Amino acid sequence: MSPSSFHNFFAVQPASKVASPAPTYQKNDKQPPQSLRDVGILPDIELDQITPGSARSDFTAPAQQKGPSGIHTPKTPNELEISRPPTPESDEAVGLIRTWNSPMTKWRILCCCLIYFANGMNDSVVGALIPSMESHYHISYTTMSLVFVGNALGFISAAFITSPLLAALKRCKTLILGDAIQLAAYIVLVCTPPYPLVVVSFFLLGFGAAINLALNNVYCANTHPPSVVLGAAHGSYGVGGIVAPIIGTALVSNGVLWSRFYFLAVGLRICCIIFAAWAFWAYEEEAEPLLLSATASRQPGRSKLHDLKVALGSKVTIFGALFIFAYQGAEVAISGWIISYLISYRDGDPAKVGYVTAGFWGGITLGRFVLTHAAPRIGEKRFVVILTIGSFLLQLLAWFVPNVIGNAVAVALLGLLLGPVYPCAQTIFSRLLPRHIQTTAIGFIGGAGSSGGAVAPFTTGILAQAAGTWVLHPVCLGLYGGMMACWFALPRVGKRTE
Repeated sequence: MSPSSFHNFFAVQPASKVASPAPTYQKNDKQPPQSLRDVGILPDIELDQITPGSARSDFTAPAQQKGPSGIHTPKTPNELEISRPPTPESDEAVGLIRTWNSPMTKWRILCCCLIYFANGMNDSVVGALIPSMESHYHISYTTMSLVFVGNALGFISAAFITSPLLAALKRCKTLILGDAIQLAAYIVLVCTPPYPLVVVSFFLLGFGAAINLALNNVYCANTHPPSVVLGAAHGSYGVGGIVAPIIGTALVSNGVLWSRFYFLAVGLRICCIIFAAWAFWAYEEEAEPLLLSATASRQPGRSKLHDLKVALGSKVTIFGALFIFAYQGAEVAISGWIISYLISYRDGDPAKVGYVTAGFWGGITLGRFVLTHAAPRIGEKRFVVILTIGSFLLQLLAWFVPNVIGNAVAVALLGLLLGPVYPCAQTIFSRLLPRHIQTTAIGFIGGAGSSGGAVAPFTTGILAQAAGTWVLHPVCLGLYGGMMACWFALPRVGKRTE
């Protein structure tokens, strides 16, 4: 084949017309090129500085035009950023996991535990003080039950405004507000006011507790490992539940007026306010880089009202609230009325049976600190089913064994099984809910659901007035059945896309 035949395949040019290659630089050159632009590899293009955590709109590029060769050609230098994946929305965001052992997180979890401890004291002492309060005000079971109604209305009211308060005041100030409302209620109670003001005080206690409950549940549920962190937080609630009945029973047994117990509650709540102010003061600022803007989840135009509508339309929110309603109803009904039941039907000594409530809360505490570690291995959803069935059987045992000691043991074991239910349930709810509505939805679940801790004891009090305090047991058995129905109605837990 002659050399001229190559002209059919290649355009051969004289050597003089071939451009000289770009100069190369050795490692020992004294003046290396300042950039790739200096050697002719890149054109003169200015790239914008990309700031981590920027809003989604900062990374949105203009529409591209397709060149004749089929390659997307940017019209402007800024359009080179189109190759970068867009920043995901909050419920798609993949942020860094907040772990319990990071420096400031330890203190914040401890602050949550202290608030839970104070709430546990508040809820558990009522059962020990009820006989003394009835005697002081000369009221019936039905009238006494109005304190539970006030507490329920407080929880329900807070369920609808916790999220707007969080948006307006941020986490630290919202926590302080919730504790300050409870502090005001305690100040009223230590003055031994007329009974209507006692009911109002319990309304304020429910309102304030619902606020800090919602915020702390969301914080702990998003801290790894969530079951254990929530178990520690709610275990602290149980510790308060152990301490308060012992102190309350000791006070009223020695002739001290029931309202004097709340001096202790005043001092503890002041400590909660100071601790929350220190631990969470800079939380909002630190959360943004940590979670890669996951906390700034709101799309333009999306309001808190919109999030509330989305949350209330979620199957998880509705059945979660009903589940917690039944759970809290059973827990507080047992704590509030088991002493009256033992005095009426087991001839218990009022100076001694008050400690049965401490045993019940001791079981709850032990269950939350110990049994929650088994939840990830067994699976939270299956674990809750096992615990609820066991609680049903122990409630029957406490009903049909005609012995004070046997009842006390059954009630303590009942607390042991009921203890892990709440933290395990909160873990499941947080997995099923999108991140951008978690505070709103879990706030509603905690607020509206925890109203069961007032409605069920109130209902028990009305029925006890007509038939006797033995009605405590069938009421609780019915609530366990409601828990199971709501639990199986929840969607299946899948892998999160966040």
